Amino acid sequence: MLVDKVLTREEKRLIIKLASALGLSEEEPSQVYQAIRNGEETKGGTPIDEDLAHEIYTKVFEIAIVNASLSRDEFRVLAHLRDIFQIDDKEHQRIEEELREIVKEKFEDPNVIDKMLGTLRDSVSLVGDLFDVVRKKAADGAKK
Repeated sequence: MLVDKVLTREEKRLIIKLASALGLSEEEPSQVYQAIRNGEETKGGTPIDEDLAHEIYTKVFEIAIVNASLSRDEFRVLAHLRDIFQIDDKEHQRIEEELREIVKEKFEDPNVIDKMLGTLRDSVSLVGDLFDVVRKKAADGAKK
């Protein structure tokens, strides 16, 4: 989120949801933010298993699509989480299906549902493309 040195409003929303899903205290996100800005090391946390990774990614993805107009920064965050959590296309498709059901349950207005599901459909290819770029950069970095 800090690769461009700017923390957007949308990225802040995702940080809040990510911190909540990770079970971080109120102070921890700002401590991590300061450590990153100052180039300091942070101590590791609890390992995340596959089920928890799926749950965290789903929660952050849901917050991103509720906005209904995803920014490139939000797509980049989702692609990074997808890479870190090793969520492949098939798993991403399952998560998308879960989110479709969540959206249908939460919103009664068909216009809202249509708009969000449209955003969700568009996000699959965009997140996938960004995921491929992140994966390629990681592979290129490993070769150096």
